[in-house]
Amino acid sequence: MATVRFHPALLHTLRRYDKATLRQDLMAGITVGIVALPLAMAFAIASGVPPQAGIFTAVIAGFLTSLLGGSKTSVSGPTGAFIVIIYGIVVKYGIANLIICTFMAGVMLVLMGLLRLGQVIKFFPMPLITGFTNGIAVLILLTQLKDFFGLPIGSMPSGFFAVVDLLRHTINQLDPLTLAVSAASLLLILLWPKSLNQKLPGPFVALVLATLTVSLFSLPLATIGSKFGGIPQGLPELHGLAFDPEHLSDLLAPAFTIALLGAIESLLCAVVADNLTGDKHDANQELIAQGIANMVVPFFGGIPATGAIARTATNINNGGKTPVSGIVHALFLLLVILIAAPLAAYIPLAVLAAILIAVAIKMGDWDIRKAAQFPKRDTLVLVVTFALTVIFDLTIAVQIGLMMAAVFFIQRMAGSTSVQELKAEHQQLYERHSIAGKHIPDGCIAYRIEGALFFGATDRIEAIANAHPEARVIILQLHRLVMLDTTGLLALSALNRHLKAQGRTLILCGAGTEVMQMLKQARLAREMGNRNIQPDLTTALQHAEEVLTAGVVWA
Repeated sequence: MATVRFHPALLHTLRRYDKATLRQDLMAGITVGIVALPLAMAFAIASGVPPQAGIFTAVIAGFLTSLLGGSKTSVSGPTGAFIVIIYGIVVKYGIANLIICTFMAGVMLVLMGLLRLGQVIKFFPMPLITGFTNGIAVLILLTQLKDFFGLPIGSMPSGFFAVVDLLRHTINQLDPLTLAVSAASLLLILLWPKSLNQKLPGPFVALVLATLTVSLFSLPLATIGSKFGGIPQGLPELHGLAFDPEHLSDLLAPAFTIALLGAIESLLCAVVADNLTGDKHDANQELIAQGIANMVVPFFGGIPATGAIARTATNINNGGKTPVSGIVHALFLLLVILIAAPLAAYIPLAVLAAILIAVAIKMGDWDIRKAAQFPKRDTLVLVVTFALTVIFDLTIAVQIGLMMAAVFFIQRMAGSTSVQELKAEHQQLYERHSIAGKHIPDGCIAYRIEGALFFGATDRIEAIANAHPEARVIILQLHRLVMLDTTGLLALSALNRHLKAQGRTLILCGAGTEVMQMLKQARLAREMGNRNIQPDLTTALQHAEEVLTAGVVWA
């Protein structure tokens, strides 16, 4: 395994840091902190944990990932993508085991970084990511309807059908006053001008206005104070982890789901940041930093964290240049806890529900016209992943979605692989490899393999053996072979043995550097004989003449 270089992006940026950059980072960090404050509380409450857990996570994870991460401008913290997963764990195993899951997921993320799996995002096709992101968005929206409508429900169930059934039976008990506040807040967030949003974020404005309205007019709405008793003022307390051996094995699957989603979200966030700034992130360093953050936050009652795309975009759009802006955002939130925590008790749950519904609407890609531009197979992957995420859970959706994408990819790769008989009328492309101007002697047949020779396409090779039984020499041209796997090597070896048993000769020519290296490592070159491995078609045809003239099988 290659050595992982632990080199946070912060170390690189501090070498040329100046006062002008500091001013930009300070303003961007404070703005991101204002955006993160309502989101952190809303994400925590929606996940079934106290609101301070979200703020503590934003402070600790935001600080550590900016300090140790591989991206200059990514901002981390609790995100909407985790809500459904966290809520399901809390309902099934309790908050104590959620903390264990978060720690275990952190360990997995660190291992991913150490094993150099930072390019894991490449293995997840965009239809799959769009499918489960839209599914998560729908589930977030459904879970917030209780507080949005002010329904008299103690807690929402975790299953899709159970949620829908409960809402269907209780929707007639909605509170008009709660609905008025939440609907007004949602409209304000969605219609807030983009020109103002950079300096004064819509969610923060909605939070302040709704809180002032409820407080000044003493409206009888559920608030953070009435449900949670407010937010404790002061630094988060350090707690130990209570490992429960009885449930430890049960927690592996949800912990892996958190780690997998955390890796995807954080790397997607870093890619978005690179596209906006022109920088290039260190994917493995980013995974290690995310892992360390998720290993630390459980000791302070936090929840899973990952890169937050909306906060990262806000950071960049407001002038954030280095990881210092992410550190400032974390320190700003810490300052809010130390100074203004008692004021959080007056925040109505209705406005937090409105903020989360706005997040759900914005995080999904709802333009169905794009589906018409996708190949039908990709559209099917998107639809199935979306449906499985909503109806079952993210783990099942990703597993089946990946399996479908892999099967469709194999089918496409196999379909693109062809074995064509070379004929004199074929157009000249490359002088060394073209059949044009060359003579194929009697008793010889030449083929060109194009595409990938792998486990899904070896039937093309098997068909060669009996296609021209009169041919004593068969040439396979490999210069357009883009990939060769073990199954393909075995198919070539089997073809060589089959032809040799019939007194016929197989000649390979034009293999590229990588393919030739595989032929040698697999000892196929030795098995066939060096004379039967030729650099191009010209020399292969010359050797074929020699074999046919001599009337023997060369080895």
